[in-house]
Amino acid sequence: MIRVPAEPVGRLGAAWRQCVGTGRLELALRRDYLDSLALLQQEIGFRHIRGHGLLSDGMGVHRPYEYGGARQVRHSFTYVDQVIDACLELRIRPFLELGFMPQELASGEQTVFWWQGNVTPPRSYKEWGELVGAVMAHLVDRYGLEEVRGWPVEVWNEPDLTDIWEGADESAYHRLYEVSAHAVKEVDAGLQVGGPALSPGADKGWLIRFAQFAERRSVPVDFVSRHAYTSGPAQHVPIGVHQTLAPASGLLDQFAAPRRSLEGTGLARLPVHITEFNSSYRPDNAIHDTAFHAAYLAPVVAGGGEVADSFSYWTFSDVFEEAGVPTALFHGGFGLLTHRQVRKPAYHLYAFMARMGDEVLARGADHLVSRHPDGRVTVLAWTPVDETGRTPGPGRHTLRLSVPVGAQARGTAFVRRSTVDEEHGNAWTVWRHMGSPRSPRPAQLDVLHEAAEPARTHLRLPVEEFRTDLRLTLARHEITLVELSPVRDETPPWWNERRLLGEQSTEELTP
Repeated sequence: MIRVPAEPVGRLGAAWRQCVGTGRLELALRRDYLDSLALLQQEIGFRHIRGHGLLSDGMGVHRPYEYGGARQVRHSFTYVDQVIDACLELRIRPFLELGFMPQELASGEQTVFWWQGNVTPPRSYKEWGELVGAVMAHLVDRYGLEEVRGWPVEVWNEPDLTDIWEGADESAYHRLYEVSAHAVKEVDAGLQVGGPALSPGADKGWLIRFAQFAERRSVPVDFVSRHAYTSGPAQHVPIGVHQTLAPASGLLDQFAAPRRSLEGTGLARLPVHITEFNSSYRPDNAIHDTAFHAAYLAPVVAGGGEVADSFSYWTFSDVFEEAGVPTALFHGGFGLLTHRQVRKPAYHLYAFMARMGDEVLARGADHLVSRHPDGRVTVLAWTPVDETGRTPGPGRHTLRLSVPVGAQARGTAFVRRSTVDEEHGNAWTVWRHMGSPRSPRPAQLDVLHEAAEPARTHLRLPVEEFRTDLRLTLARHEITLVELSPVRDETPPWWNERRLLGEQSTEELTP
């Protein structure tokens, strides 16, 4: 029995919902994308959204032309405005990423992803700086300075990878960062700019050398960013991959790594944003669709705020095309939601977190207990998983907590439990039973949406000395949310449940 303290031991904070990832930004022009984002915001409510391609040709910002015998550039914000307007209408703000390179400004032809984002340095750093400055000036003009000051600006994405920054040229990235950061600050000194958005596999010296460069050149850095994944090399099949996983604790170690690395440098006290994280770095790994994935990530989502200022799940939706257009509804996509808004188990992990209170009463290897201002107590619990998937037997896990339910609890507490596991709140299992239809028909989609709903149970528990004994048995790969509130019994004194069918009571039949 674990006795949960009645007094809080800390606050939950908002690091887990501070940001969420997306595919390239122009996908926000699609209906399915916006329908998914609307659902996400209604049930979870992220603060910022980060995606690639703000400056890629698909957004149409950089428009060079010849006039009067000289090269001119017109900056167009038609799609930028539509994308950002749509996000703000859904109460989510941009976490801007400066990339990739417009083709007419690029120094080379190298591209990445199915949609061919150019990843070469600019052939004119002056023109690149003017592009960045024009974008930021337009955003300030359209949305207001105080608003845009709250939108972090990250320079590029994973420049330590040769696939995403030509040659992983560190000195070229430093130059790009310097030009970009000064262009941002010339619009307004209060705008936030940072980086270097390193991959998990970045050479350990990258971040240190970035700090040294920034200090040596007096380059502004307002936050530090990196990414975190725990999967091994991809083992390809015709469509999709298999990968091994490291323990989920490795994600928390990666979240904490920037502060450890930067001790003693000029960047040591800056906010740390993990601008991408997931188990696998592949958008075609079926692990993302499973109940295992939710249980695997539960301790990370519940505890990541202890070591990072934000950690952004990559991504909120399967409307995502880096590896091409998906060939099936369930295809191992990063998303919390499939196309057509079918909720995955990991979606419910975030939805459960959204129902937690601000006061943390207890943390453990398999649970997080919180309290709301009105006294309701919430328990998020999960079955610890073996990252090899070799959990023996049925994988059942027991947890027993003595939970404080407040001075108003006189006799009983009302308990609501929401469950997601291999058989509940898990549309992927049902889809597999259907025969894995690549394009489910409307009636099948209805079944999948129904199957994606968590199982819910309700009961009363006795309260003694303002506490109740909560016994939980969790199934294999289960995450569960338990909400407890004191019962104020308003049942009329004449109520007799045995007389629902109109029978007379024994007392009334006695002469």
